[in-house]
Amino acid sequence: MPSFHNGEVEIAYLDEGEGDPILLVHGFASTGNVNWVYPTWVSELRKSGRRVVALDNRGHGDSGKLYDAAAYEIAIMAGDVIALMDHLKLDRADVMGYSLGSRMTAILARQAPARLRSAILGGIGIGLIEGGGPGENVAAALEASSLQDVTDPVGRTFRAFADQTRSDRRALAACLRGSRRLMTRQEAAGIAVPVLIAVGTTDDIAGSADALGKIIPGAEVLHIPNRDHMRAVGDKVYKAGVLDFLSRRK
Repeated sequence: MPSFHNGEVEIAYLDEGEGDPILLVHGFASTGNVNWVYPTWVSELRKSGRRVVALDNRGHGDSGKLYDAAAYEIAIMAGDVIALMDHLKLDRADVMGYSLGSRMTAILARQAPARLRSAILGGIGIGLIEGGGPGENVAAALEASSLQDVTDPVGRTFRAFADQTRSDRRALAACLRGSRRLMTRQEAAGIAVPVLIAVGTTDDIAGSADALGKIIPGAEVLHIPNRDHMRAVGDKVYKAGVLDFLSRRK
């Protein structure tokens, strides 16, 4: 993967295809490949005539690893996305996040609306505002000596995923502790770009998609049937809904 530096942090990314750009922001403990390439998002979006850009978030994948939680404040992480757009000379793009990536995308939609043609918030509902998502139990699981030492079920899920992706678990624990600032209801209500919220109907991590949809003006909600937080990512209903949403953007 090519890379660039945002300050002292190296950010790896992919850039494929031609057409209107869409920038993809993966979830916690994932990577651009795991979240977007392997579930065929990149190929599907390219087939629809899109230029697809996806980064490895700081602390993840091939990007730089940091161990100070303060380096992962959510607005700082979101700043890496804008820095990548600047590096590629992209004035505007549709931006799709998943889970942590959606929290970053929501920050961008609020703070840099001129750079976003639309925001797609996958794997996040009212948890954007009212908690939800992995907590200290997951950080402790990441720092445990082995998976066998983890008894918390949510912690076990994320620890197993981190092991599967061969992640730097100490960097992930720092990321988790540093990026947990929630968006306020007033901030979410101030989002003015077109928004699609897409959440699995059995996702017990994201929180209610409908509840968030009532707060963000004009937001559309897509329910991904019978999918939990981990299995919604590559779902065909999710892909069809996103492609339909993008086809209606101008």
